[in-house]
Amino acid sequence: MSVVTEQQAPSPAEPRKGLSPRKKQRIGRVVQYAVLVVVFVVLVALADWKSIGESFLNLDVAGHGLPDLFTVALRNTVIYTLSGFALGFVAGLVLALMRLSSVAPYRWLSVIYIEIFRGLPILLIFLMIGSLPLAFPGFVLPGGVYGSAALGLGVVSAAYMAENFRAGIQAVPKGQMEAARSLGMPHMRAMISIIIPQAIRIVLPPLTNQLVMLLKDSSLVLILGVTAAQVELAKFGNDQSSTYANPTPILVTGLTYLLITIPLGYVARRLEARQGAHR
Repeated sequence: MSVVTEQQAPSPAEPRKGLSPRKKQRIGRVVQYAVLVVVFVVLVALADWKSIGESFLNLDVAGHGLPDLFTVALRNTVIYTLSGFALGFVAGLVLALMRLSSVAPYRWLSVIYIEIFRGLPILLIFLMIGSLPLAFPGFVLPGGVYGSAALGLGVVSAAYMAENFRAGIQAVPKGQMEAARSLGMPHMRAMISIIIPQAIRIVLPPLTNQLVMLLKDSSLVLILGVTAAQVELAKFGNDQSSTYANPTPILVTGLTYLLITIPLGYVARRLEARQGAHR
């Protein structure tokens, strides 16, 4: 007696078990948000809000710093920043042209300068500037502390701006220079009239970021030994905090910095987005 085995028909493909990648990602986000909410609630519950209000939100202490916070400290911070930026802008552009020059010594000098001043902390630069009278007896920088601050911030920012300008000049299509030369325009005039303006537009976002960095670096001007009339934001806040034994002025100083840096950061992002849209 023979046994006949029936060949079973292949069963339809069974649906895969488990969650889809999209659902896993959604669950992961929910878990992250839940953890953040729990951490926030715990911090709020553990914080001593009365002590926080007395130590960081003391309006009476904050009021003692007005109007000098804006008329002295903020004004000096802006002066230090803009003067250092102006010096760095001019010197950085010259260094970028030297870096792209066909004359080898110019390239070498530019590279040496950029590598040195990008590698040294700005705090050390200020200390060196303060020691200049030891190397050159009787030498006094014009403007006193303001001149020293501009020099310190300028020589460092020039090294960074030089690389930004170099990248911007190289990003300008070569046909622009070729067209200018074909019209009989000298190389330097074509560079100044055609190439450099386009390069500056290209590097505006990183230049804006450099301005923000200089604004924060201006807090190191205190190394030069400033008077009450030359004080910048960070030292002003620290002095006020020490005088009244309360950290509220430090918080107020931080908020004053943010009033400048946040709009500048927004401008930099808008410029980057506009350039990206034109590409």
